[in-house]
Amino acid sequence: MMTKKLFFAAGLAFLAQFANAEEAAVPAATADDLKVVQQSSLDGLLEAVRQAKVVESKEHTAREAQFRRDKDQQARMLGEAKAQRTAQERRSEQLETTFEENETKIGDLQEALDKRLGSLRELFGVLQQVAGDTRGQFGGSIISNQFPGRGDWLGELAKKMGKSTQLASIDEMERLWFELQREMTESGRVVKYSTTIQQLDGEKREAEVVRVGSFVIAGEDGFLQYDPASGSLVELARQPSARYSNTTSDLLDASTGEIVEMGIDPTRGSLLALMVDRDTWGDRIGSFMGGISKGECYLPWCDGQGEYVGAVIIIVGILGVLLAIERWISLTMIGSKVNAQKKSSTPNSDNPLGRVLKVYEENRDVDVETLELKLGEAILGENPGLTKNINLVQVISIVAPLLGLLGTVTGMILTFQQITLFGTGDPKVMAGGISQALVTTVEGLVVAIPTTLLYAIIAAKSRSIVHVLEEQSAGIIADHAERSGQPLG
Repeated sequence: MMTKKLFFAAGLAFLAQFANAEEAAVPAATADDLKVVQQSSLDGLLEAVRQAKVVESKEHTAREAQFRRDKDQQARMLGEAKAQRTAQERRSEQLETTFEENETKIGDLQEALDKRLGSLRELFGVLQQVAGDTRGQFGGSIISNQFPGRGDWLGELAKKMGKSTQLASIDEMERLWFELQREMTESGRVVKYSTTIQQLDGEKREAEVVRVGSFVIAGEDGFLQYDPASGSLVELARQPSARYSNTTSDLLDASTGEIVEMGIDPTRGSLLALMVDRDTWGDRIGSFMGGISKGECYLPWCDGQGEYVGAVIIIVGILGVLLAIERWISLTMIGSKVNAQKKSSTPNSDNPLGRVLKVYEENRDVDVETLELKLGEAILGENPGLTKNINLVQVISIVAPLLGLLGTVTGMILTFQQITLFGTGDPKVMAGGISQALVTTVEGLVVAIPTTLLYAIIAAKSRSIVHVLEEQSAGIIADHAERSGQPLG
């Protein structure tokens, strides 16, 4: 009905437009002509409405047929869905029944398994724990370098024992016992074998090493470190003191049954690592000399107040030792020349005694008192050359411990300042000041003791030469007085 109204309205609009168009095109048409036009327009409109009605009727018929087909199909799908739901409900009931029956069976089987296992369950629990502990022990043992793969197998065994559905076989239990027994046996043996060593530059090489139980491994270049992550041996960045590292070559060259003195690490690597990381005096002096070339200080005590006290002690100590060595060499050469002059009757001006004798040769005709004064003056002239820099060495031997005391005081001041700021809860906060106090004290004593001994040596050598000059001078004066007949003053 709505469609008809729309067609009717469209026809009226078309008629109005057509009438307006005709009227605009032919304004002077007669009334008869207008009636003919209106009649033809209405006939066209009627024909258009009739055709539209036919088309609309065909569309409605097709839609009704499609609706009936869809309705039949939906009814069929609904029936299939209901049948499927019914089937699934029946299957669900069957599965629930089966699930309940399986739960009952599982409970019965678990109870039967528990009865059959009995005390074996505790055994397998202990076996799992032992396998895990043994794996951790083997992971850090140097023996694993000679027998690789043990840790992986123990890890798989522990993982298997963690599952309630798997049990260990007799072969696996026997192998676990064998690995434990082999670890105990090898920890008491000294074995030589070939293995791969990772060098400091990252390259690897095959070499022969000696394993001392489960304590240390040594190669031709010294001690080696075991890396649990890779299972290989790694060269140390620095070997411990020569007292220990020199024993490795003796161990490599030793034959079967020979007793060799060897340093071992009972902590299995901890003490060796500490000894390698510990700074030596050579390292500190080397760091200091490298820092001097750059205008810096790399020593442990070069931090905070009194930072260069240790550096000054080292410089003063080196200066004192060099002066003492120079004086000892010079006085030794002078002493040998003086001894040679004592055996010669011809004065030589290359030594103090020869120069004193030359003074006597030049003043043979003077009286005893004048000769005594001349010789005394000559001996006094030789004293500065014989005692040169000796007093400076003595001063250094006295100043060095005072500098060490200065470093001690500044270090303790720094320590108490840190305690005031941070308290005493963390010892690392105070470690810097205490280290400065102790190290500078030790350095002052280390410099003072040898410089004091060197001063005593060179002073004694200088006095001995002066004593020879005075002795020879007194003999010359006595001989001259005896020959001249003049009494000694």
